[in-house]
Amino acid sequence: MNRVMRFTSEFSSRISSACKLAAVLVAITAGLTAGPKPALGQYDAPAGNSHPQTERVTGDLASPFGPTGDRATMNSQQKLEFAAAVDLRPLKDLAVYHNGRIKILDSLARETVSGLVGRKDFQDLLSAGETDKLKKVGYDPMFTFIDLAIDPVFYADKPLIHVYFLPLREKLLDAAIPGNGGQAEAERERWKKIGRLQPVWIARHLRSVLDNMPLDGAAGRSANDVNQAMQDYLAAGKMWTVVPEADATKAWRHLSQLDAKTNPELAKAVADFGAAWRKGDAAAVNAAIGVMAAKLPALSSDAYPPVRRSVERAYNAANPFEFGYWFYALSLVSLLLAFGTQRPWLKWFGIACLSVAVGMHAFGFIARCYIAERFAIQNQFESMTGVSLFAAIVGVTLALWKRQLLFAAATAAAGFMILIVATQTGIPGREINREAAILNTSVLLKYHVSIVLFSYGLITLGFIVSVFYLTVHYLSAAKRREALAAEQGGVVAMSGGGAVLSAGGPGGSQVDAFATAAAGALGMKEGNAASSKLLVDMDKAQITMMQMAFWTLGVGIILGAWWADHSWGRWWAFDPKELWALLTWIVYLIVVHVRVAGVREKGLVTAWLSVVGFLVMLFCYFGVNLLLPGLHAYA
Repeated sequence: MNRVMRFTSEFSSRISSACKLAAVLVAITAGLTAGPKPALGQYDAPAGNSHPQTERVTGDLASPFGPTGDRATMNSQQKLEFAAAVDLRPLKDLAVYHNGRIKILDSLARETVSGLVGRKDFQDLLSAGETDKLKKVGYDPMFTFIDLAIDPVFYADKPLIHVYFLPLREKLLDAAIPGNGGQAEAERERWKKIGRLQPVWIARHLRSVLDNMPLDGAAGRSANDVNQAMQDYLAAGKMWTVVPEADATKAWRHLSQLDAKTNPELAKAVADFGAAWRKGDAAAVNAAIGVMAAKLPALSSDAYPPVRRSVERAYNAANPFEFGYWFYALSLVSLLLAFGTQRPWLKWFGIACLSVAVGMHAFGFIARCYIAERFAIQNQFESMTGVSLFAAIVGVTLALWKRQLLFAAATAAAGFMILIVATQTGIPGREINREAAILNTSVLLKYHVSIVLFSYGLITLGFIVSVFYLTVHYLSAAKRREALAAEQGGVVAMSGGGAVLSAGGPGGSQVDAFATAAAGALGMKEGNAASSKLLVDMDKAQITMMQMAFWTLGVGIILGAWWADHSWGRWWAFDPKELWALLTWIVYLIVVHVRVAGVREKGLVTAWLSVVGFLVMLFCYFGVNLLLPGLHAYA
């Protein structure tokens, strides 16, 4: 009890002091807004080409569900049972104004919880019985979001705040769990692996830790994130801007500002909701939820478009990009096995998985465009989902046109590779937020970015086909050496001075059998197939991709220069993104010259140039955005 009271009394002062320690933290607190902006549309866009700044809720807004106490309302086991008994589904698609746009409460809950814990849901640690082991139990983000507003003290000593920068996490743990003994060391190691720390530890020790730690690079960014997470933890009750005005041009109001005289039933339901939640009365909570879910949309039907809310909820529930990459992976594995075993059911299963993957991928992209009310290609995450969708459409089209499963396998590989990176590596832009104002200056942006991303998808597909080409080329070479050894019935010298001893017997047929099997598995014409025929067909596939990439990237660069003149007043600024895009295009220009010049083994040279072009494109796409400052910093 005394520990909890000390925490609540010093929490705010500690965080306030920590924020003043370094300019990197001061910059964040200085950028906080005083409240929601007028809801004149779906978005309030930032000026220029600056990043949209996350709005932090400040001011004297009180929790709409009543004052929080100085102790937790229930223990961990009671909280788990209560969470299983309440039905929060009616609240999930209620509209809320937050961070410049109208979204649903489910989206706000997911964003808030992931920002705090660094994962999709909060996990508590419960005793597993008589043993000392602890078991993890997860909570719906919506439950955690509401519980933070009503019972924040419950989380004071829970693994809540994600500290991704290991040195900062270690220093906080050293201060929170002092001692050199085995027990203290084991406890620190356990919390270090969890990756999330108790808010009470951060409140007490952040100041002293930051006093002795340089705040530059990853350390400064991690300190920013910890500071913002602590502010969100304290401000969970201030985010309930869910009361719309009949006049859509007026700012939404916080739930605590609801006029009880004109909305007595709704006001009573809100009060009952908070009181019942603190008591752990699930039946009363569910009854209050029913009233709130019915009455809030009725305040302004114009602010509650039913289709958009339903689409956003379906988008959240489906997780289309996560499930999409799993189906792409299943398709890729099935098709590769089909290539090796020539089992028809594997081929059809791979095609079915690819169809599901592309369908989910397309649903996610289209739904995001609809929710955002714009073409969703305007940040890193969106552009990656767009790149992979464009590549999937091209790959499936070529597979149907050419009747070659090679293109289907390349499509599955590209979709899996790009979507897993986009969803699992913390790529910026996953949340649906506002775009920089510069991105709305001309319709040319849609064509410029779309065509460039389309070319990146083609480059990715070409790279994967080239990897297939290189694999078959060097595997065929090995088969030829084995066949020669079998024909000679002796020893065949190998590079490096080694030798291979082969059993005698005819071996020329091994090459043809291998090539025929590979050709048939890849869906190519059978007959007198040999490795050269297989490689010729693969070369045709890769050069098709690379030629398309060459022309589309060139057109995209020209449109980009046109848009730059329209937006920035000059066609070319030697911006890092411009230079690396041009360098990428030059690689494919070299490919064109290689094909015309009559170089020996054009297919092999083309394949290796495709690998080089892909790596250059990756740096243009990722490295420039993350490492080199420039005019394209919003990308």
